[in-house]
Amino acid sequence: MDFFDRQEKARHNTRLLVIYFIAGVALLIAAIYIAAILVFTGVGARHSAYETSIHFAVWNPKLFFGVAVATLAVIIIGSGFKTMELSQGGSVVATMLDGRLINPNTTDLDERKLVNVVEEMALASGVPVPQIYVMDHEPGINAFAAGHSTSDAVVAVTHGCMKLLTRDELQGVIGHEFSHILNGDMRLNIRLMGIIFGIICIAVIGRVLLYTGGGRNSRNRNALPLFGLLLIALGGIGVFFGRLIQAAVSRQREFLADASSVQFTRNPAGLAGALKKIGGLSYGSKLENAHAGEASHMYFGNGVGESPVGLLATHPPLAERIRAIDPNFDGKFPKVSVAEEEDLVHELSKQSQRPTPPFPFPFPGMPQSRSGLAGMAPPIIAAEAVMPNLGAPDMAHLRYAIQMRDAFPPAAQNAARDSLGASALIYALLTSSEPEMRSKQLGIISQTVSTAARAETERLLPEIAPLAAQAKLPLVDLALPSLRQLSASQYKQFKTAIQQLIESDQEIDLFEYVLQKITLRHLEPQFGAARKMVIQYYAMRPLIGDCAVLLSALANVGSDDPAKAQAAFRQGAGPLGYSARAEIPFVPDEQCDLAQVDAALNRISQAAPQIKKNVINACAQVVAADGVIQETEAELLRAVADTLDCPMPPFLQATAANQTS
Repeated sequence: MDFFDRQEKARHNTRLLVIYFIAGVALLIAAIYIAAILVFTGVGARHSAYETSIHFAVWNPKLFFGVAVATLAVIIIGSGFKTMELSQGGSVVATMLDGRLINPNTTDLDERKLVNVVEEMALASGVPVPQIYVMDHEPGINAFAAGHSTSDAVVAVTHGCMKLLTRDELQGVIGHEFSHILNGDMRLNIRLMGIIFGIICIAVIGRVLLYTGGGRNSRNRNALPLFGLLLIALGGIGVFFGRLIQAAVSRQREFLADASSVQFTRNPAGLAGALKKIGGLSYGSKLENAHAGEASHMYFGNGVGESPVGLLATHPPLAERIRAIDPNFDGKFPKVSVAEEEDLVHELSKQSQRPTPPFPFPFPGMPQSRSGLAGMAPPIIAAEAVMPNLGAPDMAHLRYAIQMRDAFPPAAQNAARDSLGASALIYALLTSSEPEMRSKQLGIISQTVSTAARAETERLLPEIAPLAAQAKLPLVDLALPSLRQLSASQYKQFKTAIQQLIESDQEIDLFEYVLQKITLRHLEPQFGAARKMVIQYYAMRPLIGDCAVLLSALANVGSDDPAKAQAAFRQGAGPLGYSARAEIPFVPDEQCDLAQVDAALNRISQAAPQIKKNVINACAQVVAADGVIQETEAELLRAVADTLDCPMPPFLQATAANQTS
């Protein structure tokens, strides 16, 4: 399946989740109603002087209505509460499981290894670097990714995962988690947590009623505690259905994530080695945290112990997963000695800090040194090379990302991993090369933020100036975790400053628009309400005007010649209009400025995955009509894909990428 098929599969699983949820709630209401009939009818009959005249009534409409309303109220309120609690994204889940946020600038060898691997995966995937957590009190080997989107995603690993795995094994685990990020699993998983919590709340109400007396009416004084006891027992139905839903949604996704990790890293031994260590470690992948069961469907390995019922297993057996990767696996798990492993991994961590060996083959535009950063040429690619890579990076992209990150000036890398330094890095990227305008912009930074921010920006300017445009947006992605650590007041200053820097010359160029769009889009969920991923458009026809603006803007950016621009436009608009059964008109340059492009993108972002696929394919056809993706075209195409939640890996020449196959 391609990226969009996987997104559609995730939506299908969401519908499946709703069906399971309705079935579970219906059975729960029926069970509670029967319990209420037994308890309250039995209590009433026992205390009645006319006991012989009372008949057991199977159907009591008033009682059924009351039970249904009360049960639905508890589930809806419980689910709503948990969903609101999780609205801030993956960081809430990581904190609930006692995760500790790792400083991107950490000097701890094991943490540095983990940060490096996550950064490499993110840059290769074309997504912002997620925040990274470690669960210090968990000795087992496990990990998870959580969040509503790439903007609020986190990757968390246990202490055992960070300490006991080699770099290759850790890379396999992180590749597995990035598959969940790219496949849309995170959003489904976090919704599942909210729904299951509501179902389990029935048992909580039972515990409350268990300690509640019947008041002054002695005839009913034992009814509520008895009913509470039954609710606790019946809460098991809710737990059962909750676990069933978790297992049904999770199990097959694990095989897909394993396969995606192997495709990404081209190192099946790494992922298989991590799974074998889980089997050989006394702790396995079990989590000790009291909330571990709530997120059991998110983990890399089984975090709550093996289920005696196969239907309730959230993960396939370890041996099956390993054999899917390594058909020669004999089923034996080598014992893992924690003390020996820690010594070994400590030594391997030191080795992982050494410079990355050079590529066995050159990549187009790949910076081999600092001087090479200034000469990064835009790659020449075919439009057909764009779509297969969306959400499906491979080893070529991973190697490219490692080399690009290591080629960034050390000062820029250090700044990107510090919150205030990251702010200055963005300011430097927006600062003009013209002395007069630069002086004006530095004054804006002093007035809006601080003199210290101005000094840091001036310090970074000589390091940033040589960077090619192709390297600037990945540097922004690298800085996002640090920018998320700004305080609310600091973020307000940062947002104001970049707006004023962009407007200082009375115009907004394409790079400024893309940088602001990507940066603020991924920071807003941290400092405001989370973005709602709501699909409003299931057909192309209502979006014809927006597609016309977007494709025309791309065509105009690619060529100053109106005839060539229209020819490029037709490359993408023709097939897109055919699929929509409507003609898409070409829009002159003056009628598709950045404000109109921004509005069009925001509307298209609310379309179904298959519509986004057709739009991005049309954009790629327009951009690559002349066989060359220029820097400005690549920037706008990156903004299009990012706004539509379609991660776009770095552009590579097909010949180079194919050599890793």
